[in-house]
Formats: sequence, C-alpha cells, structure tokens
Amino acid sequence: MRSSISLGSIFGVRVGLNVSVLVIVAILVLGLAYGRFPRVFPGHSPGVYLVAGLVCAVLFLLSLLAHELAHAMMARRNGIEVSGITLWLLGGVAELRGEPRSPGADLKIAVVGPVASIVCGVVFGAIAWLFSAVAGTPLIAGIFAYLAAVNVLLAVFNLIPAAPLDGGRVLRAALWARWRDRTRAALTAARAGRLFGYVLIALGFVEVVTGGLQGLWLALIGWFLVNAASAEEQHTQLGSTLYGLRVRDVMSGPPVTAHPDETVTQLIDRVVLRRRLSTYPLVDERGVFSGLVTLNRIREVDPADRAVTTLRDIACPPADVPQARPDELLLELLERMYGCADGRAVVLAPDMRLIGLLTPSDISRVVATAGLRATDPYGRPRGADLTVPQQPPPKHHHHGIGPK
Repeated sequence: MRSSISLGSIFGVRVGLNVSVLVIVAILVLGLAYGRFPRVFPGHSPGVYLVAGLVCAVLFLLSLLAHELAHAMMARRNGIEVSGITLWLLGGVAELRGEPRSPGADLKIAVVGPVASIVCGVVFGAIAWLFSAVAGTPLIAGIFAYLAAVNVLLAVFNLIPAAPLDGGRVLRAALWARWRDRTRAALTAARAGRLFGYVLIALGFVEVVTGGLQGLWLALIGWFLVNAASAEEQHTQLGSTLYGLRVRDVMSGPPVTAHPDETVTQLIDRVVLRRRLSTYPLVDERGVFSGLVTLNRIREVDPADRAVTTLRDIACPPADVPQARPDELLLELLERMYGCADGRAVVLAPDMRLIGLLTPSDISRVVATAGLRATDPYGRPRGADLTVPQQPPPKHHHHGIGPK
C-alpha cells in the first residue's frame, strides 16, 4: 500500500496517507454529521454536526496511527527496521523490513497494536465521561464515546486469530513456540486468514441480499483479508524456498554493459535488437557503475527523441540501485529490491567491479527449479521428514483494520 501524501516522520518513522483514506474520511464525516449525531444529539445546526464529524474522523485516524506506531516502536526494540507507516482505506499498514527472530518477539510486536487501541479507547472514554458528567456537553461527549467504542472494537477485531490481522500474528507466535517451525506456523495463520476472509465475504453477501448495504463493507474487508493472507502464504513459501541461497547462486553474468553517454538509438541498434536483454547496467570509462537502464525505460522514450537522448538521461541513478556482494544471502538482498531499478540489483566484487545482475527472471527461474534439486535449501536430501528451520519472507506488513 503506497503512500500518496507524506505527513513527515514521527520518532524517525516515515508516515503517509494513501489517497484511499479520503474515502473513509468522507464516509465517517457524512455518516456522523448527517446520520448518527443529529439523531442522537438533536438541536444543533448542520455546521456544528459537520465540524463534529470532521473532528471525529481526524481523531480516529490519529488513533489508527497510534496503533501502527506501537507496532513500529516494538519492532525497532526487537531489532527490525521500519520503512514507514501508511494510513489507507481499511486502516493502517506498518511496513517492517524483516521478521521477528523468536516467538516472543513476534508476540510482543503483534499484541502491542491492539493494546494501544484499547488504551486509546480508555482515554477517549474518560474524556467522554468528563464532558458528559462535568461539562454537560452531550455532543462533545458523544464524539469521544464513539471513538472509545470504535477503538475497543478495532482491538477486538484485530485479535481474531487470522493473518494478516494482529491475532493472526499471535496465532503464528503461539504455533511457532509449540512446533519450533515458523514456516509451518506462518502458513497455518495465513490459511486461517484466508478462511476468515471468505466467511466475511459470505456474510456480507447474505446481508446485501437481505437489504443491508453494510454487507458491502464486510465483503470488502473479507476480500482484502483473502488477498493479503494469500500473498503472505506465498511470501512464506518463497522464503522457505530461497533460504540459504547466496546471490552468486542465482545471479546472471557477466552482464552486457553500456556507456552512460551512449544514445538510446545506439544501444537499440548495438544490443537490444540482437540480444533481447531486459537490463543494461551503465559503466563509465573508469569501469565505475553509473546507473541502470531497463527495457521498460527504453520503451518510454519517444522514437523521435531516441537519437538525442543519452542512457544517462533515462537511467536509474546508481545510488537508487540495490547493490550486493556475491556471498550475500539472497533473502537479505530481496528486502532491498524495490524502487526505480524495476526489481533489479547489481552484483559487485570487493573492488566495486560489476560482475553480475539479479533480475526477476533469475528469481523466477530458481523458484521454478527448486523442486528439481537433490537437496533442499538446507542441504538435506529431498523428502526428509524433518522440521524445516524458519526463514522469514522478504518483507512483512502489520495491518490494522478499522471497523466502521
């Protein structure tokens, strides 16, 4: 879930909004300002209800942010890098670049989010009581009472034992501790998440058929859970398949290179039409890596401009291209393979000489042939009835789903 609007950083964690969050803000504001608040707290002008709805929506987003920040801070305490937090249509996502190394750490990171939501609920509930009992302002008390109830509901919902919900992480940690096999535990939690998602879709469909439009929201959450759980299962299986492999085992090389001052037309005539490669690293006259050009970037250049456009003009800068050493673990490199390099990485020798490339085709090939090796990634004969040591998938997200 990509961030569209940057909100800066909190405690060093990048925070952003996906544009889809505007949808849930609109739903909350309209539903509260023209539905719940006028019905429960009559006697105010439309403008007052609108302001109350806006305040409630903003505070709800802040409580979601608190939920995800709790995940992020606990992950950092356990040695996991946090790329950022994004608030979107169905809640929040904390992107963790790595996985917990023990069931205990996994449990702490999972539980702290719902705990933060419960704390928010208690705080909002106390404020609601103060405005109701002391200040005598029912509408303001109603805003905080609503936020208290939603945060408690958010915590309870997220503790359902189904990945990618926080409860799925709790289930994974418990099974990991019991089975001593994180891969098996993660697959079980992901499959539970997919099953729960299908249940929500079915319930949503039944509610829509019986005349309840709220069923559309249930079905949307269920669809998200099915897709997220399926992706998590695939990532776990990928991590198990690639465990133990080094970059040198997968990379292709030596690569066909080009000079940064070469034009797009020259590269097309010299290499592209003959070799049909998809990736062209740039190397200057000193042999220094100077950027990366992919076939997609070449296609984006207008044919009329290709003769005067240099490869330097369209290349992904070297600082933005993931760089690896041949003996680096493949899974560690995969965590960095994103951005303008289109999923490519360059492999450099200790003297910074370019010796190879890693592309999506290389990854697909090793995955497709994984079952053909006589031994598994752990060096054991295939078919051995042994517990597989855990290796986390390349990337992990903590999701907070906000029931509306």
